[in-house]
Amino acid sequence: MKAVYFVGAGGIGMSALVRYFLSQGLAVAGYDRTACALTEELRAEGADIHYEDNPDLIPEVCRNREETLVVYTPAIPADHRELTYFREGGFDLQKRAQVLGTLTRSMKGLCVAGTHGKTTTTSMCAHLLHESHVGCNAFLGGITKNYGTNYLLHAESPYVVIEADEFDRSFHHLRPFATVITATDADHLDIYGTEEAYLESFRHYTSLIQPGGALVVHRGLKMQESLQPGVRRFDYARTEGDFHAENIRIGGGHIVFDFVSPLGNIADVELGVPVSINIDNGIAAMALAQLAGAEPGEIRRAMKTFAGVDRRFDFALNNERHVLLSDYAHHPEEIRQSILSIREVFTGRKVAAIFQPHLFTRTRDFYKEFAESLSLLDEVVLTEIYPARELPIPGVDSRLIFNELRPDMERHLVEKARLLEWVEAHDFDVLIVLGAGDVVDYMPRLKQILEAK
Repeated sequence: MKAVYFVGAGGIGMSALVRYFLSQGLAVAGYDRTACALTEELRAEGADIHYEDNPDLIPEVCRNREETLVVYTPAIPADHRELTYFREGGFDLQKRAQVLGTLTRSMKGLCVAGTHGKTTTTSMCAHLLHESHVGCNAFLGGITKNYGTNYLLHAESPYVVIEADEFDRSFHHLRPFATVITATDADHLDIYGTEEAYLESFRHYTSLIQPGGALVVHRGLKMQESLQPGVRRFDYARTEGDFHAENIRIGGGHIVFDFVSPLGNIADVELGVPVSINIDNGIAAMALAQLAGAEPGEIRRAMKTFAGVDRRFDFALNNERHVLLSDYAHHPEEIRQSILSIREVFTGRKVAAIFQPHLFTRTRDFYKEFAESLSLLDEVVLTEIYPARELPIPGVDSRLIFNELRPDMERHLVEKARLLEWVEAHDFDVLIVLGAGDVVDYMPRLKQILEAK
């Protein structure tokens, strides 16, 4: 193999692989639908990326089927012209997850699966190991603030930290050495059809853990397990389980606790990003780091210096007058946890959110649950649905959620194109921008508007 071509190069997970193959000295090229800051960074690092679906733009170095690997994302439509060119040409086509699966066969994969909490927990684990004598390689689902990237390389470490994505059953390509499962709240029903099929997918995933490895599962999940002989099983939760926290202290913008573990307790662990959901995420990350051999002092120091991930409790403004942050939460349970965490940190303040629903199918399947979680706010602003890979579904729009919201709360339907103008005419105390869509692109402007107030 001399060249790798990416169909969907700018995706957060795909771009980590782009960087990996660039580091291996291979020719790397690819397509994405639109230019963004990440694709421009990849171009500057040596990837030949274009933004038009046109087989004529595929560089010559990627046209030899014997020497070229083609990596694609499931979000690419089946009639994509470049994908069709490679498929009809007999090229080796692999999903991103298949490539990551190959890496977990040659290295010790530390994987994090679950409906939510994956990116933060994975990034936290990678930081703990990177700052320890163990080291790690990492393919992450977000840009870490500590390193400004979604990819870490370590020539000597046998470990690779990977976010195990259940979308399209991608995580079935992995062969973890150890894995955390954070949550199994039903999602991606456009793929799975039923909650039972979704849970069965996680059961099958646990059967892929290598003998001698370990499963660390959050207590109380609705799922069965199917472990191979020789796989150790642990559970965790905030205040109970094999791994848990004791003596939790929250106040003054800090969260400190004692980590209780069958592999050795660690006293006075302070969270670098002090939101309460990171207690759970931190317990899971520390468990994986201990299984990989990181030492207590290394773990304690690294937990305090973990700076977070872009779009995960990402503070743009935090003063006595205004708080502005964004969070990638796009599932009802994620949103509930996000709001509760914010309320715990900013007790007594008015909390409002701008929420852009993600996917028509997810809105159709969970609009009542979305409304229930959003009703924990004092005020909510709903924009239109972000379609991502989907076409509109008749009768499915943000009004479905709006009509189910708590009737006595402040609630507004605002088109995205009018959002900045609307915010300028209103005031906020604590404002969180929720969702996995593109409304987060407004964060710099929202910050300017609130600062001007």
